[in-house]
Amino acid sequence: MADMRALIWDLGGTLADTYPDVDRALAMVLDPRPGRELLHEVALLTRRSSSHAISTLAARHELPEQELRRAYEQTKRDWQQAPPPVMPGARELLAAVRAQGGLNLVATHRDRDSATDLVERLGLGIDDMVCAPDGFARKPDPAMIRALLERHSLAPQDCLAVGDRPADVEAAAAAGVRGVLLETAGIPLEAGDAERVTSLRAMQSLLELDGE
Repeated sequence: MADMRALIWDLGGTLADTYPDVDRALAMVLDPRPGRELLHEVALLTRRSSSHAISTLAARHELPEQELRRAYEQTKRDWQQAPPPVMPGARELLAAVRAQGGLNLVATHRDRDSATDLVERLGLGIDDMVCAPDGFARKPDPAMIRALLERHSLAPQDCLAVGDRPADVEAAAAAGVRGVLLETAGIPLEAGDAERVTSLRAMQSLLELDGE
């Protein structure tokens, strides 16, 4: 994809490895010492969305949603002191896109303060970001991706989007952008015939990027 002008990223779960902390925080509301089975149950839900996980777990385990919501919000506050790690391969891919004159753009559901803090603490070299709470519909609606295309005068065919949830690739497709789903090992996701990778390092060959 030599003519690619921009890579449109999701943030949590794609650039930042947020799932382990979120899964454990929610699971610990149900069991202070969660086992592998419970963590897997939670992971199956968070890969759709955190809100879906919270509402489903609350109903399934007969708990107030607010207890799970508090745990989730506390995790985000904890990241202000100890942010989650960068996803393996992310820095290299960001650098490779930049080295070839491309833009690294982010479309995230996270609120702007939280997203900006996470990006800055992790030292991620991105060029622009849109956040759903700024007034954009959430994915799979393509509004955020279309906003980035318009801001930077980008043609959809010159971009690629990568995200860890089916909604990410659905939003990309709706905007006419090629989407790639970053899968979590052992977590099946229904995403039709979307392209899939199991690591960001696999994106290097997919995009024909050599890196720095």
